[in-house]
Amino acid sequence: MTENVGPIDASVNPRYSGIATFARLPRIEDVPRADIAVVGIPFDSGVSYRPGTRFGPSHVRESSRLLRPYNPAQDVSPFAIAQVVDAGDIPVNPFDLAAAVSEVETAAIALGEQVQRIVTIGGDHTVALPLLRAVAAKHGPVAVLHFDAHLDTWDTYFGAPITHGTPFRRASEEGLIDLTASCHVGTRGPLYSKQDIEDDERLGFSIVSSEYIEEHGVEAAIARILQRIGDKPLYVSIDIDVLDPAHAPGTGTPEAGGLTSRELLRILRALGSQHIVGADVVEVSPAYDHAQITGIAASHVVYELVSLLASQVAQP
Repeated sequence: MTENVGPIDASVNPRYSGIATFARLPRIEDVPRADIAVVGIPFDSGVSYRPGTRFGPSHVRESSRLLRPYNPAQDVSPFAIAQVVDAGDIPVNPFDLAAAVSEVETAAIALGEQVQRIVTIGGDHTVALPLLRAVAAKHGPVAVLHFDAHLDTWDTYFGAPITHGTPFRRASEEGLIDLTASCHVGTRGPLYSKQDIEDDERLGFSIVSSEYIEEHGVEAAIARILQRIGDKPLYVSIDIDVLDPAHAPGTGTPEAGGLTSRELLRILRALGSQHIVGADVVEVSPAYDHAQITGIAASHVVYELVSLLASQVAQP
């Protein structure tokens, strides 16, 4: 087997130079094979409040320039044990939401035939629906671990059934998720009514709220999450607004009282024993960011996910 091609050497080429691929990794077209692909979806036609997440993928890439090849928290060198690449962006229609959703699904299926695992940088959370369609076509219904300030299981906005607030209702209705093993983490803030929570439970989700984590601690939250997931194939979907606005101001629908970056990274690192089949990190809106605070947080989240996946694909 050929040796994996890793990031550009920062001792030879300054980090601020060159094309901003994720973590300065090679592009998928520049290597003979790939195990894990980081791909962007520059899309925000499904947002209900602040736009701008179409610029999220490029912002996260720019914010990832300082990432290094060894992850001490997971004790793994992800780019050495797996061939990780940047697969560029999926071009999607910015004027036709239905067409865009179809384009994402088609592209994700095609990319999934080239690599074992995909980590997606969004874009708004609408993209989780076509990504789950692609994953379920390959693995069947999956457990969904959804980090978000919001439930995203509402029915419609302005009569539209597919938006960034509805992907997991549609996914549940379409049979894409395991109704016994899916979970929201970090939800908080006002809802439209108590019916939202009742509907959410019926659609197959358990909730580990931000308030629960504050009261019981991260370790208790991890225990609940792992018990809920069990040994099911797992898709991880992370809306960056799961973080408190102090840690992620650059997002479309911020809510006070969220997780810290440290808490989110700690929970992700606890997923090492899970069978993760795909992941996304969405809702980075750089126009509202400051000093790359949100972009840096998102890039580290992607890095932890890639580290988890690299350990899995490297196992015999």
